[in-house]
Amino acid sequence: MTGGGGFEAIVLAAGAGTRFGGGKLLAPYGEGVLIEGALRAAFAAPVRTVTVVTGSDPSRVGAAVMAYARRIGQHERLQIVHAVDHAEGMGASLRRAAQALESDAEGVFVFLGDMPRIPASVLEPLAQAVRDGAPAAAATFGGKRGHPAVIGAGLIPQLLTLKGDAGARAVLQGLGDRLVLVEAPDDGVLFDVDKPGDLPGSTR
Repeated sequence: MTGGGGFEAIVLAAGAGTRFGGGKLLAPYGEGVLIEGALRAAFAAPVRTVTVVTGSDPSRVGAAVMAYARRIGQHERLQIVHAVDHAEGMGASLRRAAQALESDAEGVFVFLGDMPRIPASVLEPLAQAVRDGAPAAAATFGGKRGHPAVIGAGLIPQLLTLKGDAGARAVLQGLGDRLVLVEAPDDGVLFDVDKPGDLPGSTR
């Protein structure tokens, strides 16, 4: 896989959100629901398509994703795929998404559905790092690596071999200083929602 055809985006939205109590990605957030934050970032990235992987609640999550894409006029760039083995962990979702990517993908952004505050300003620099020859790039803030990550074409086949709960970190961990880190302007690249108390304004 040599790449060169453009970048793609994956949004992982298959988890059951058990620590949240279920229904996490459809919880109210801002003027919409939680997953819309990740979708906003994914569609703002320099990508051809956005692939959303559903799992534990495919009908409702898929409907919410499509409704948002239609609302912003981007539904033609959206594809929704279902990971039937999603209960295995994040590895299953990434495998399913990788299967759906175009074979000429130059690289793929990996977004998590429960991370709604990714700053748009990190997206183009991440892609440019891979265009410039890095095997992968990831956002960072305050010395901590966060999301999204961009997996270059040469590493995409590794996504097809992930097992269990191994996510993009399993692909990136052996790169050492070949992994380009892009400093983000705020901690949105680290912020995720695990429990209801993580939501803005929550008193729980």
